[in-house]
Amino acid sequence: MLRLSTTRTIKSTRQTYLGRILTKCYESTYQIPKTQKGVIFYENNGPLEYKDIPVPKPKSNEILINVEYSGVCHTDLHAWKGDWPLPVKLPLVGGHEGAGVVVGMGDNVKNWKIGDLAGIKWLNGSCMSCELCENGFEANCEHADLSGYTHDGSFQQYATADAVQAARIPAGTDLANVAPILCAGVTVYKALKTADLKPGDWVAISGAAGGLGSLAVQYAAAMGLRVIGIDGGEDKKKLFEKCGGEVFIDFTKSKDIVKDIQEATHGGPHGVINVSVSDKAISQSVQYIRPTGTVVVVGMPANAVVKSDVFNQVVKSIQIKGSYVGNRADTREALDFFTRGLVKSPIKVVGLSELPKVYELMETGKILGRYVVDTSK
Repeated sequence: MLRLSTTRTIKSTRQTYLGRILTKCYESTYQIPKTQKGVIFYENNGPLEYKDIPVPKPKSNEILINVEYSGVCHTDLHAWKGDWPLPVKLPLVGGHEGAGVVVGMGDNVKNWKIGDLAGIKWLNGSCMSCELCENGFEANCEHADLSGYTHDGSFQQYATADAVQAARIPAGTDLANVAPILCAGVTVYKALKTADLKPGDWVAISGAAGGLGSLAVQYAAAMGLRVIGIDGGEDKKKLFEKCGGEVFIDFTKSKDIVKDIQEATHGGPHGVINVSVSDKAISQSVQYIRPTGTVVVVGMPANAVVKSDVFNQVVKSIQIKGSYVGNRADTREALDFFTRGLVKSPIKVVGLSELPKVYELMETGKILGRYVVDTSK
């Protein structure tokens, strides 16, 4: 037994040594510069500077990703403006929907190799040892590290990511189109799971033609749900229908949105996914939800409050749940929908240098689908 154990140890040591040599060979094919282009800000609401910044070095538990594309999320706007109680790291490189290629890694990284495709998610890392992490609620960890918030994110050409939490992207995947799945897709997929609906149930998507909403509509349809979308404008109606939605309610034309939604769904939807950044829309969803239904809150407008009168909530026996982001299993499942062609990202690609313009469009509510930035421009 001692000889066998020793033989295995020698073999394992040889494999590790050979693996390191191969890794070094792969690394030599990538010319990792000392500086890169990125968008950084030094104070909340301060200038968004597109400039040369240092390429970060991965820690022992991190991989270095050559980010080719990154989706732009409303959370990135909130981080820049400082809308939330959780303080951001300053200075900060935002972004948390980065898709690219692994070009470097720390000494303790396992199960990744140079050349793999990897994704940067909102959750960069967690302690993995507390009760929440043990039960799959890693994003709720007290020590969670957040990409583009407490950890420099994907609005740069090279970014680091915790090797445990980084998303595995299948070889051959279109990186521009998969980028929004890493946050928007995972987030709405988890929200739909949180609503606990069954095929044939009605689900309302509030903010149905935005970056999250357009993906939520597709995931819901792929899960066998009947989808009613709430948004404003003819262009958004067309996108909603293209994504597989069944009934569209234009809040800019409706005189009684609660009544219109309840009539269209014969008593109200069984679930509501609130991805809009309107506290009024969130409170309305509590009114039009079907008895025993579930209202899921995802969007987080600054200083918003959910208003639900106790009598209505008790008599209708409704539930109001918050849904944050998915864990590693949710990420794998959400990516699988994309890989199988059941979900597509309605995107518009612009250069990273145009990020300030994208934020302007976000603030005025003029974005259809999702903007994705190309880090090479």
